[in-house]
Formats: sequence, structure tokens, C-alpha cells
Amino acid sequence: MVNELNSTDFSPLANPPYHVGIIMDGNGRWAEANGKSRYQGHQAGTDNLQRILEDSIEFGVKMLTIYAFSTENWRRSTYEIKGLMAILESVIDRRLAELSRKGIQIRHLGELDKLEATLRKKILYGMESTKHNDKLILNVAFNYGGRSEIVQAVKRVIQDSILPDQITEELLSRYMYTAGSPDPDLIIRTSGEFRTSNFLIWQAAYAEYYITPTYWPDFSKAEYYQTLSEFSQRDRRYGGRK
Repeated sequence: MVNELNSTDFSPLANPPYHVGIIMDGNGRWAEANGKSRYQGHQAGTDNLQRILEDSIEFGVKMLTIYAFSTENWRRSTYEIKGLMAILESVIDRRLAELSRKGIQIRHLGELDKLEATLRKKILYGMESTKHNDKLILNVAFNYGGRSEIVQAVKRVIQDSILPDQITEELLSRYMYTAGSPDPDLIIRTSGEFRTSNFLIWQAAYAEYYITPTYWPDFSKAEYYQTLSEFSQRDRRYGGRK
């Protein structure tokens, strides 16, 4: 399965998914396997994301949602958390202009209030400065949790005094962080773990899943293409029958 298409010519896909979500897992284990620090592992994962963004545009993906930092990740060591925050800040400082030139629009999913004010301002600036780009929409799930998202949505519904019999799935979807966006067609999880880890649990109810043992820093263009190609062959029935 892995690296079978290293020699592919990456022919245009007939039916690429519009919206792809990626649980970028395995940075730490990649670092351990390669004799590097966890910080270096996260940096390698960030470098790979840069390549995958370019591949997404080439392969016809229009929206990409990445799981960058979960609400549960606050349980990690202070050193690792500071490293992750520093990497995100560095990406905004050093790569935002390049991402914008490539037509990438940045959106944030999650809660910003727990982040330091400087980082929060940079995230907001990144969103504002790229909001008119239309090659690829990049949703960055940072300080994000699927259950927390649903709780926040319900709170806003109550604040808006919406009556119980007016609440539908469509209405609740409009209160999610992804309001106005199509649900993900495909969720990719690297490193071989078989769990959703609280990622887009409302939106991914009918998403197709692809699990690979490959650690995220090694998730290649060839495997990404293979994943999208396999998706295009799946028969999506949404609980019905043809």
C-alpha cells in the first residue's frame, strides 16, 4: 500500500474529494525512529505539510482541514507545547506570504482565547490577509476538540433563544466552526492508529476514512495521490442503496 506509486505520473484524478481532513499523527514516533527530538519531529511534520498543500492544489482538492493541536494536547509537557506554539508562530511569520501567493486561504477552527495574545493576533492577521484567496481553503484545527465544538454550538443556540422544535441538523451545522463549508469527504490518519481522536466528529459522520501506518513526516506525494485515487473508486451511499 505505502509508496506503491513512487513512479506515478500523477495523472489528473477524475473525481477528487472536495474536502479532505488529515489527522497528522506520528511526528514524535518519527523523531524517535530517526534519532531526533520531538521538536524536530514536529518541524519535519510542518515541512511535509507545506508539500501536501502544494499537492492538494495539484490534485484538485479545494478544502483541506488539518488537525494541528487538540484541546487534549495541553496535557503534554510544557516544553513540547511551547515548541508547537513556536512552530505555528514561525509558519505565520515566515511562510504566510508564500502561502498567500499560492492562493491559499487560511481559516482557524477552535478556541483562540487560551492562546497567547501575540499568537492570537498573528492567526487573525493570517485569516484576514488571505480571505480572498481561492485556490485552496486551509482549515487549521488548533486548540480544537470535536466535543467542545458541539458544546459551544449548543451554547450559542441557547443564547440565540432558538426553540427546541426549531433545532435541526442543518441549523446546528450553522453553529459549528465549519459553518458554510461542506463536510469532509475523506479523513486521512497517519501512523496507523484506528481512532478519530475527537476530530470533526460532527462533520465526518459520513466521511470515508483512510488509515496508513506511515508517520506523518513520511507521508509522500505518491501515497497522497494513491489515497485520493482510492477514494474516487469508493461507492458512497450515505446509508441508502442504489
